Amino acid sequence: MKNGEVKSDIAWASPTQVVVHGLDLCEEIVGKVDFGQMAFLQLFARLPDERELRMFNAMMVILVEHGITPSSLATRMTYCGAPESVQAAVAAGLLGLGSVFVGSLDNAARLLQESLPDGGKGGDEIDVEAKAREIVTGYRARKEILPGIGHPFHKPIDPRTPALFKVAKETGYYGPYVRLMEALGAEATRQANRPLPVNVTGAMAAVASEMGIPWKICRGLAVSARAVGLVGHILEEMRQPMAETLYLRVEHEATAHMHPSNA
Repeated sequence: MKNGEVKSDIAWASPTQVVVHGLDLCEEIVGKVDFGQMAFLQLFARLPDERELRMFNAMMVILVEHGITPSSLATRMTYCGAPESVQAAVAAGLLGLGSVFVGSLDNAARLLQESLPDGGKGGDEIDVEAKAREIVTGYRARKEILPGIGHPFHKPIDPRTPALFKVAKETGYYGPYVRLMEALGAEATRQANRPLPVNVTGAMAAVASEMGIPWKICRGLAVSARAVGLVGHILEEMRQPMAETLYLRVEHEATAHMHPSNA
């Protein structure tokens, strides 16, 4: 890039044309490329083959929705207070993604990719049980949360994990990263003597690593998927308001606590 030049290799536009990664948007993409293919195109600068698309779509759709969580509540409450700003409501929900819900995806992927820094090559010869034992022991000694392991609600297993790994087996993406993640869940459960399953972000991290997606971008996958779900929550909030009811209930309980004689 020349000094002062602002340019992206992703796309360019003229008064009569828009081109994305070398494909004409109106002639080669619109009506021919679906949403999953388009997301893949943005990441890999090419369209996926059949097995890549099936695995990528499975990984993306599995995090779109999870019911009433802190992030969806934040979206609904923000929309209740600012119905003119749908984007702010979605942003509020996305800002609520963290180590408990959704946000551990990049940390889990980093753990896997740094544990197998050669991209998983030679992973079949690696003793994943021994590697998992070393990792879990280290995290417990440091009193750190092991990313991708455990879930506050889904116990003894997160049902989304075997569903995603089933597709990984069927598409040829069940490799060393997936095996290591499964071993981490088993070892964490053994050392803690309580159920600590591989959660959905751990499963996504393993599959993303198998697909060659760098860990630094992995949280973006979770954010992209959940953003779609949050738009759905706003639409339901428009039709069946929940946030105002919750707000009035909290306000009533707070008032009753301050003035018990009026309860």
